[in-house]
Amino acid sequence: MCGIFGVFNHKDAANMTYLGLHALQHRGQESAGIASTDDYTMKSHREMGLVSDIFRANVLAKLEGGSAIGHVRYSTSGSSNLGNAQPLVVEYAKGNLAIAHNGNLTNARIIQEELQNYGSIFQSTSDTEVIIHLIALSHEDSTVERLISALHRVEGSYSMVILTNKELIAARDPLGFRPLVLGKLKDSYIVSSETCAFDLVGAKYLREIEPGEILLINEKGIKSYTPFKKKERKYCIFEYIYFARPDSYMFGKTVYSVRKDLGRQLARDTFVDADMVIPIPDSGIGAALGYSQETGIPFELGLIRNHYVGRTFIEPKDSIRHFGVKLKLNAMRDIVKGKRIVVIDDSIVRATTGRKIIKMLRQYGAKEIHFRVSSPPTAYPCFYGIDTPSRSELIASSHTIQEINKYLGSNTLQYLSIESMKAALGNGNYEYCDACFSGTYPSKFPWGMELGQMELFSRGEK
Repeated sequence: MCGIFGVFNHKDAANMTYLGLHALQHRGQESAGIASTDDYTMKSHREMGLVSDIFRANVLAKLEGGSAIGHVRYSTSGSSNLGNAQPLVVEYAKGNLAIAHNGNLTNARIIQEELQNYGSIFQSTSDTEVIIHLIALSHEDSTVERLISALHRVEGSYSMVILTNKELIAARDPLGFRPLVLGKLKDSYIVSSETCAFDLVGAKYLREIEPGEILLINEKGIKSYTPFKKKERKYCIFEYIYFARPDSYMFGKTVYSVRKDLGRQLARDTFVDADMVIPIPDSGIGAALGYSQETGIPFELGLIRNHYVGRTFIEPKDSIRHFGVKLKLNAMRDIVKGKRIVVIDDSIVRATTGRKIIKMLRQYGAKEIHFRVSSPPTAYPCFYGIDTPSRSELIASSHTIQEINKYLGSNTLQYLSIESMKAALGNGNYEYCDACFSGTYPSKFPWGMELGQMELFSRGEK
């Protein structure tokens, strides 16, 4: 899950992009970058680390121009190094081009090998670079036509922004996996992964960029292209459950309200008599409030988060992820001691974090711990942009709920069912990809591969 942001026609475009990336920092903490143009030249800066550490005043001062794009990265395709940080910036026969991409192309390796056999040289291991090569090799005249030609070749998920010297282009895949929204600030157009970035910079939300839509923004205004065959929408359900900021408006709903609805449904399905409901912060807070309101069990902040530590799920290395639990959370001794507690989490992926939290609560004197999850068991890998590429990493793929409960050390464990999740979201208009729960993938794998083959393929194995 990466975050992308773009500004067209603003005197402080790089500074605006810096602020936008601040608002999207939750979507990736591995690296960040900004590319800007003054209509003639393009400048860029990328580093590993957080937005506030990378873009100091002297760095931003060099990113001149009235248009810019930015990116915060968390890697799913390609290793964790500066070469894979975005935006990727190139100069080719048609001029300067920068690209920032959120998503994962499932057939990128196939295309890359094909291009390399014809002599193309790749500078990174990111799937995004495939799009650049396809644009460069296209025989179409305009950049937007070259992009359309390139996107007809790729499969998987993408929301992206592309910057040339005089244009900003935004594109979203036909299934709409990843969010992408359009806003306006006076005479400036802004594109972002989430609406929370508009709130920070004072922009007005206009609309979602539709699945399969490409927007060309230049001095003439906006032109919309819909070059792909219309498909059933498949918004990523994990955006609601975990990734998106609660104050963002996404897929027609506010993320916070959806999380509360999931918590209410969880309460109706899995009630247990207890003294308090506590969330695993921050993404579990909405569901815990919904659970508390539905049951009447008091809501308490039994776990306090250190907000100067990143989100453990998206740290790239296992050693950091495990150590991060102790850095990130601490229990309130006086609150939990001697109490029967319902602990609400948004999901269980590997269960290592939950196990450590429950151990901590036990050490601080919790009498009973009933673990409740506001999503179904995550039992299948995602190939569209979430860092769960193998069933071996997902505890629910190989363990029963009873076995997971024993591993966690909780008194009881219950999840929200897929059916109840659909009910909470509004069953009559269910337009979501839930492959990580159901194993039903909305697009075919390359070469007709089966799931096990696709897992190996996504890890770079044949």
